[in-house]
Amino acid sequence: MRIENSSLLITGAGSGLGAATARQLVAAGARVTLFDVDAKAVEMLAAELGERAQSAAGDVTLADDVQRAIDAAGDHFGELRGVVHCAGILGAERVVGKQGPHDLQRFARVVNVNLIGTFNVTRLAAAAMTGNVPNSDGERGVIINTASVAAYEGQIGQAAYAASKAGVVGMTLPIARELAQHGIRVMAIAPGAFETAMIANMKTEVRERLAAEALFPKRLGRPGEFAQLVCAIFENPMLNGSVIRLDGAVRMPPR
Repeated sequence: MRIENSSLLITGAGSGLGAATARQLVAAGARVTLFDVDAKAVEMLAAELGERAQSAAGDVTLADDVQRAIDAAGDHFGELRGVVHCAGILGAERVVGKQGPHDLQRFARVVNVNLIGTFNVTRLAAAAMTGNVPNSDGERGVIINTASVAAYEGQIGQAAYAASKAGVVGMTLPIARELAQHGIRVMAIAPGAFETAMIANMKTEVRERLAAEALFPKRLGRPGEFAQLVCAIFENPMLNGSVIRLDGAVRMPPR
């Protein structure tokens, strides 16, 4: 898929991986619709990026919000050709902690945002893409979701987060298999620890330990490196139905 002049939707675009991806895609000539629960953040980013960007605030778990953003992308920039789904939340709590068993509502919230929200965006974007005019390869669209290395090596206290991201990994291939008949590719990226607001809120010693766990380079990932991989996935039609780890070969320890 050619990035230049393509209409793309980016969720979680208000900060971190989503914002970096938006900047890089606009630099490559894309037209982006920025979606985030933080309306002010995406409005500011859209103003920074100029005429190739627009904001559309909303919640990824709400069908009406997501559909409104998809419609806005189509109305303003043309048929939706790609989605980069970066929206997500952390959740850290032991199954049995000092205060008793894991709060069930907190577990459900993490799964609702990270897994059900991902599926909600995927299903609605795919429905919109099926009506696109195919390119010379027969491709109508590309959906890139965000998993995590926690899907494979979840640490103690990450039961909810790891479960939600493992769900993203698990649905990538079956959705890609189904949507192949429509010329829609589906991929996921599983980042390690990156320099985002989520990590910035952690204690310094925790951030340093996360950086040290990587084999090489021994540092946190940079959001621009995530964005680079997004661009490669869009542009390489043979990338489909897989999850790519982006983690400096880290294998997370139990804690």
